[in-house]
Amino acid sequence: MFVLTGLLGRRLGYDAQFWHIRKLQPLLNWVGRSLFGADVQLYPTGVGDQAIFWVLLFCILVVAVAGVAVWSVVDRHRSDHRTLAAWYLLGIRIMLAGQLLSFGFAKAIPTQMPEPSLTTLLTKYGDLTPMAVLWSQVGVSRPYEMLLGAAEITAAILLLIPRTALLGAMLALIDTLQIVVLNMTFDVPEKISSVHLLLMSVVLLAPEARRLTRVLLLDRATGPSAVPYPFRTRTSRRIAALIQVALGIWMTVALVLGGLHAWRSGGPDRPKPPLYGIWSVSQYTRDGQVVPPLTTDTTRWKTVVFDYPGTISFQRMNDTLVTVPADVDAASHRIRLLAGAPKSRLMVRSEQGQNPLGTLEFQQTSSETVLLTGELDGHQVTMTLDRIDPDSFPQRSTPFRWVQNRPNF
Repeated sequence: MFVLTGLLGRRLGYDAQFWHIRKLQPLLNWVGRSLFGADVQLYPTGVGDQAIFWVLLFCILVVAVAGVAVWSVVDRHRSDHRTLAAWYLLGIRIMLAGQLLSFGFAKAIPTQMPEPSLTTLLTKYGDLTPMAVLWSQVGVSRPYEMLLGAAEITAAILLLIPRTALLGAMLALIDTLQIVVLNMTFDVPEKISSVHLLLMSVVLLAPEARRLTRVLLLDRATGPSAVPYPFRTRTSRRIAALIQVALGIWMTVALVLGGLHAWRSGGPDRPKPPLYGIWSVSQYTRDGQVVPPLTTDTTRWKTVVFDYPGTISFQRMNDTLVTVPADVDAASHRIRLLAGAPKSRLMVRSEQGQNPLGTLEFQQTSSETVLLTGELDGHQVTMTLDRIDPDSFPQRSTPFRWVQNRPNF
């Protein structure tokens, strides 16, 4: 529901959508410890399959079952609940549309799955997690990602227009089914939310099951929809339709502005750190002694990557990739390797311990060569770096071709 806040959501901040979790955390901690023997916490990772969410889902299920039982007894004489059903279906439709708009614009403005980073280009395929494989597969083809987003946006638009809501629910079912399959098969930690979106699509289509069966399977004529709608007069229906369209525009403006901000800060034209690129360590000297490039030496650097501000990645001779926080000062030509974990972790299997700390000074003797000197792990080191063109990798250099005589594996 947070997406419905639109432009207000940007003022509230990303963390505001978890306020109810924080309020319920003592209860959820008690349930987790008492029933499941787990100490559940809310981690600020944006991941939707955290243990605390599973405990919350269990609590909601218990409350729902109890509510159904009580309601069935208290209101057992009522023959139907068409008015409640009408408002329920309307709420489901708007919330599903809002979430699809959020997912859609994150792909239409391709920031959800960005182009594979420079570090990813150096990572062995076997060291990539299934989620990293999926993100790289989609991110390497920007048009494909944008088309995926267009499909989700189209479903949302159709859902927000009452006359096209049925068509929107059908497209939403296809979109959400694909999302669920990908999340399940590539271990993406958004299984709870994606399954809920799929179920919401099914709930919207369930009242139309008979009509859809007659038209699509039996090729027979069918009457108008009998799905309950909370507004019955022509005027109220028109006002409600305008409000729903306005709500869609409200969410769209916020999502587009947020997407453009993310694109400027994380897209191809984002601010890049000094020495941006991939650099091969052609010469490495430690305490005045030349260190040969032996694959058994886990202390010598093989490659250095400057990709995102605030971090440096380097590759050891055994191809292990390590990412450490770093401060690269272009004015003083100094690199400080800092303690702690980087703010943004790559989805690759990389070495986490024994991050080297030190201070290096850099001198760019040409556009293709950099000299690093300073202290690293308590030793005086000198490294000569030679630039590697990222566009020389097959993933980036392979062009589109209409005519191909053999598969390009």
